[in-house]
Amino acid sequence: MVLVASLFLTGCVAADPLADQATAGSTSYVAGDGSVAEYAPESRREPLTVQGTLFDGTRAGSQEWAGQVVVLNVWYAACAPCRAESPTLAALHQDFAQQGVQFYGINIRDESATADAFERNFDISYPSFEDRDGQILLSLTEYVPPQAVPTTLVLDREGRVAARVLGIADENVLRTLITEELGRVESVVDETDTGTGTNAP
Repeated sequence: MVLVASLFLTGCVAADPLADQATAGSTSYVAGDGSVAEYAPESRREPLTVQGTLFDGTRAGSQEWAGQVVVLNVWYAACAPCRAESPTLAALHQDFAQQGVQFYGINIRDESATADAFERNFDISYPSFEDRDGQILLSLTEYVPPQAVPTTLVLDREGRVAARVLGIADENVLRTLITEELGRVESVVDETDTGTGTNAP
């Protein structure tokens, strides 16, 4: 079952012409700022393929986070909702770092100096991709409408989208989405180790 809930939060989110594509495999969709969609494992699409350059010049992408739960956040410095949710993302990154959850920003407008100033101001310690040419955003159009900023995706260990937040990410909601995905992974491992999972002889 797919959980979809509207949080009625403000975001830089325009009309969502890709709603049908974004929710392929889901049973319902609630358009609007702060809407949340969680995808059941059996309904998730193919793993995302992401490749780009971080602001420090490092090339990075989906191969770097293989096997990890990942949070991707689309943002830019002048977006007021992006600024509003930054403390949440910074705090969650710190809270989940010891559990191996990887956080990456995807900045779609700013030059390095602007992005760096934003990250210092809001104590953001995870890296961001520089995506002014829109190539990473283009690879995410199945889930991220072009004008939907901020948008946050939670990826499972296979690189598939497990959940999406359009608009400001509420701390409790995003924490729950990440925790549920970590718990789902641990549950599968436990079942396999105890001989009760589908891989048991």
